Amino acid sequence: MDGFPLEVRGVRKAYAGHVAVDDVSFAVPAGRVYGLLGPNGAGKTTTIRMVLDILAPDRGEIRMFGRPRRREDTRRVGYLPEERGLYRKMTVMDQLLFLGELHGVARAEAARRAGGWLERLELGEWAKAKVETLSKGMQQKVQIIGTILHEPEILILDEPFSGLDPINQGLFKELFAELQRQGRTLLFSTHILEQAEKLCDSICLISKGRVLLEGDLAAIRRSRGGHLHEAVFTGAPPSLEGLPGVRLVEPREGAARLHLEPTAEPAPLLAELVRRGGLTGFRSLEPDLESIFVEEVRDAV
Repeated sequence: MDGFPLEVRGVRKAYAGHVAVDDVSFAVPAGRVYGLLGPNGAGKTTTIRMVLDILAPDRGEIRMFGRPRRREDTRRVGYLPEERGLYRKMTVMDQLLFLGELHGVARAEAARRAGGWLERLELGEWAKAKVETLSKGMQQKVQIIGTILHEPEILILDEPFSGLDPINQGLFKELFAELQRQGRTLLFSTHILEQAEKLCDSICLISKGRVLLEGDLAAIRRSRGGHLHEAVFTGAPPSLEGLPGVRLVEPREGAARLHLEPTAEPAPLLAELVRRGGLTGFRSLEPDLESIFVEEVRDAV
């Protein structure tokens, strides 16, 4: 597979004067889990719909498999939308056969694959049941089977954990990890940064339709090392206003995370914290995604 099976280059989309996506660019490496991250309304779903040719960008380019995207490329993509869409009056197996045939899988082969996945996800006894009789979690399992039934090279998952209980969240995570081990490329969007931190190799962080940060997650975290410190106190922290070299304070119970200016040194800060009293611990942290996001959004305002 190409080095970057999916590339988004400078795409823009506006609706009635509102710019939903503004010059967004990113490249998804082959065989990786890539997170398109940001709060609700950031432009994630609009970007995904442009990737899938559901929406046309006002400008910019979508590339797949090392060239400008072609209509037939979508046969090599599996898409799990945020708003699930199953035909409630169809049986589970008929639904899966229909989805498989839509993606060019012969009916007999689709039936073989669907049966295997239904057994794997503990839905075998529900194959002849109507979709409307299934619980929400079971319907989501059917939806994910329909997404992977044609064995796509790229999986695009829009808020895949939305509404799932913890058990099914764990099941889906295991499944996504297995698909990655098979060499498939996964792009998923979420506003829950804790999930992304556990799953993603690379990220694109967007807010208000614009890219704030993009690249390898481990490299991004390493590059921010030295700028984030944690101070721990006995009892309630003292006043943390006006600390030297600190541009953002995140209060925690009995502690605080301190974001330093890029050129600031921690020694003067430590001396000031000692002077204010109650300090029992002070250490440098490698920032988590939540801290990085808070800092990036603050700087973009």
